[in-house]
Amino acid sequence: MGKLLYSATMSLDGFIAGPRGDMSWLTEHIGPNPTVAKVIGEIGAILVGNRSFRGDDPHKGDSEKEGKAFGGGWEGPQFVLTHHIPDAPVPGITFVSDLESAVTAAKAAAGDKYVNIIGADVARQCLDSGVLDEILVFIAPVLLGDGVRLFDHPGGTNVKLERLSLTEAPQATNVWLRVVR
Repeated sequence: MGKLLYSATMSLDGFIAGPRGDMSWLTEHIGPNPTVAKVIGEIGAILVGNRSFRGDDPHKGDSEKEGKAFGGGWEGPQFVLTHHIPDAPVPGITFVSDLESAVTAAKAAAGDKYVNIIGADVARQCLDSGVLDEILVFIAPVLLGDGVRLFDHPGGTNVKLERLSLTEAPQATNVWLRVVR
């Protein structure tokens, strides 16, 4: 089975979304990045939180990219972790109500490829349950000052990480880490 990878673009001050989940800041930081291209080819399934799934899109207004994973750069099975499964099905999306079932289904769909996690809360839940394997952060040269943190653990914690790689691209510095168990 593949690994669980939490990937996100983050401001230098630690935010992956602005206030109220605003993603418009990200648009100017999307550009050619060999690490992004590499990881997209290694993703077999996506596990996304409900707020991220229903939230703001940095490609809003672009009919070719809006609402598509990685702006249309990736297609495949997507699993949304939610307590409110909609009555009407959404093509290409499987809604799952608990983390264990979501992880199991996403890993089965991904085969030996990554399950890419989108959403800070889902990533935290995976980390807390001991199933998160790697974290890939694209650090954008911007300060947001407020918003959704890459990782938030009220009361604090000490998660040990091992750096796997550190690379640069015009719009970001890429840090790939392994969760040390």
